[in-house]
Amino acid sequence: MAVRSLLLLALLAAAPLQASEPNVATFAGGCFWCVEEAFDKVDGVLSTTSGYANGTTENPTYEQVSSGGTGYVESLQVIYDPGRVNYEQLLEVFWHNHDPTDANGQFCDRGKQYRPAIFYSDSDAEQQRLAELTLKILSDEKPFDKPIVTAIEPLRVFYPAEERHQDYHLKNPIAYKFYKFTCGRAVRLEELWGK
Repeated sequence: MAVRSLLLLALLAAAPLQASEPNVATFAGGCFWCVEEAFDKVDGVLSTTSGYANGTTENPTYEQVSSGGTGYVESLQVIYDPGRVNYEQLLEVFWHNHDPTDANGQFCDRGKQYRPAIFYSDSDAEQQRLAELTLKILSDEKPFDKPIVTAIEPLRVFYPAEERHQDYHLKNPIAYKFYKFTCGRAVRLEELWGK
């Protein structure tokens, strides 16, 4: 399936890249290990932190979040250099690395704790505007058989995950590749977005 260059970034009228302080973006696209791997490949991403967003329990553990009772979503915080990569480009990476038609999890990971979401900073109205614009463009194009259900909401709270989950794809490459393959992530992403 050919989806126009994600979301017609030219139409977003992105400002030219300018040197400035690092910025933060937060995304949820299923297993945070896989989301982290995708963003770690992006030039201009300075660091990534797997964690838990927008739940109710203070200092949640992986076991609590994965059980589904805390309201948290497995998420990734991305620290990036706006002089090298802009938020629009990060949105493109995000959209192409999750299934926007599945609100009840991603791939083999089921439950609201794996739902897709873009969490914007309350202090950055531009993040909300651009996230909503990309969602509108995709919704108008209707490239999928089902509606797009990726949430866009303010980031209320974020807790880093335990150290064993940080850079999992680098620290445990064999186990990670086995998980990613058996979960069917790559196959489903190709069905949705093409090669």
